[in-house]
Amino acid sequence: MSFPFYISRRYLFAKKSHNAINIISIVSVIGVAVATMALVCTMSVFNGFHTVVSSLFTTFDPELKIVSTKGKTFEADTLLLQKLDKQPCVASVSATLEDNALARYDGQQTTITLKGVDDNFIKTTDINHILYGNGQFKLHADVLEYGIPGMRLAIALGMDAGYIDPLQIYTPASGARVDLLAPEESFNFDELNSPGVVFSVGQKKYDQQYVFCSLRFAQRMFEKEGRISSIEIKIADGYTTDDVKHLIQPLLGKDLKALDRFEQQEDVFKIMKVEKYVAYIFLTFILFIACFNIIGSLSMLIIEKKKDIATLRNLGATNKQIRNIFLLEGRMISFFGASLGILIGLTLCLLQQYFGFLKLGNKDGAFIVEAYPVEVNPLDIIIILATVFIVTYLVSWYPVHYLSKQLTRLS
Repeated sequence: MSFPFYISRRYLFAKKSHNAINIISIVSVIGVAVATMALVCTMSVFNGFHTVVSSLFTTFDPELKIVSTKGKTFEADTLLLQKLDKQPCVASVSATLEDNALARYDGQQTTITLKGVDDNFIKTTDINHILYGNGQFKLHADVLEYGIPGMRLAIALGMDAGYIDPLQIYTPASGARVDLLAPEESFNFDELNSPGVVFSVGQKKYDQQYVFCSLRFAQRMFEKEGRISSIEIKIADGYTTDDVKHLIQPLLGKDLKALDRFEQQEDVFKIMKVEKYVAYIFLTFILFIACFNIIGSLSMLIIEKKKDIATLRNLGATNKQIRNIFLLEGRMISFFGASLGILIGLTLCLLQQYFGFLKLGNKDGAFIVEAYPVEVNPLDIIIILATVFIVTYLVSWYPVHYLSKQLTRLS
């Protein structure tokens, strides 16, 4: 055991002549513990929400999605689709085209996202698992075109799964000027019939916005003959997303890129990451303020031990060793505070994870999850510990160096 550590440990646990020093030391430990606990709980909640959002990937979010790097749509290359479909790492490939449109039914109208898919779409996704009604997933039959709306959209338009009247679809005509006397002539118009089913993902942005149709119907309505907006890929068993991205990239060239599910929702995850960083910065600032109690504790301790400092110098202790005694004192305060805070934080996270004491709302089913989700990341704990020790060192360094230097001069 080193000499500075031995003395600093004695100073930390020994009874002081002034009770205020003991109180300030305890307050310092509590302050560091509370700030550390807040960091653990807050970062774990953000991790929990990240996992929840990741679990909400649906049939709308393919395992891999190929999009253009230069525009909204690109040429539907049949040869490329065949090459991708023949890759051992690819289970199925589907070409899609989606854009905004206007839907009308029984006097009700709303803007929608019309998503045209080819016949392979049912193989590429698990769409059958989210269908409701007495029909089946069908895109076309002879001259009929079918439309499969989201459940919330169907409710908003006053439709049911087997709507009788056709769903009217309008899209802007390319290059056409709006004629106020006959505005209908400025739009492409067609109708979709019901195959007897609607879909429900459980997410408002899909269930209230999307309508499935055949790819050829979407291409005709958007005047994008021979063009698509994406190629959706289902990965074969035994392959990871990164593996497949690496294997198919040579086939895509520079004009196309493959996106995994996280990259498809890049904006959402970026916002969550920024929020987590901002929360970390604010809580670190609070930790910094809490650590100022350590300054008071060390300052009073140094002043109280000025006779001991003189004695230690006479016994041969160097100024560096004397400074290290009080620096170690501050580090031990931060260590006990951080350890206590992490222990309490992990306990609270564990209790929340299993019992869900903190609810997101007063009504059941109001949110996707009923209680705040938590997930402890070991890397976050390491970062929190490093943050506590760095902040404590920065806060205690100046007063220890300044006061110990002044006292050693006086002695």
